[in-house]
Amino acid sequence: MQTNIIWTGKLYHSIEHCTLTKTLVGNEITSTIIGVYKNQIYKVDYHIKTNKNWEITFVTLRTLVDNSDELLTLEKKDGKWLLNDKPNYDLQNIFDIDISLTPFTNTLPINRLQLKGNERKVIEVLYFDILEKQIKKVKQIYTRLGTDRYIYENYDKSFKTEIKIDKQGLVVEYPKLFEMTVKSESNYH
Repeated sequence: MQTNIIWTGKLYHSIEHCTLTKTLVGNEITSTIIGVYKNQIYKVDYHIKTNKNWEITFVTLRTLVDNSDELLTLEKKDGKWLLNDKPNYDLQNIFDIDISLTPFTNTLPINRLQLKGNERKVIEVLYFDILEKQIKKVKQIYTRLGTDRYIYENYDKSFKTEIKIDKQGLVVEYPKLFEMTVKSESNYH
């Protein structure tokens, strides 16, 4: 099954076309984001592979911000994380990533955690701040409010919002930041 989504970035003046494909071993996500923020023109291409439990196994992230092109790879091999093909033992307990310019990466912990109503979980993620060109581990909190609502917040209390999702765990509404414009599903890929 394949799902195509278009998100509009309100704050980041962006458009994203994301394709989510169910595979025999999990999920593959391919996406392109283009936009402009504070006079910085940017383009982001990402490709993510997960296992059936929505745990990340592979990521490529290519960014172009004001004509500065960067490529990053993250891969789990033999139980160890490789960042740009080099072992990174600091990432051993990481299951999720957060890419600053997309709501898709909220889908990863939402589907992986499978929280019950009012259940709350603190997780550690690898955060990619594309426009600031930073990569860092951060703690985040997800609280499920109902079948289609979550509270997402930073552990350090610097950000908190309520997001609305659909049945696939995809963000429909992320106040002031993102909005799903259209979604289509098909049985081919």
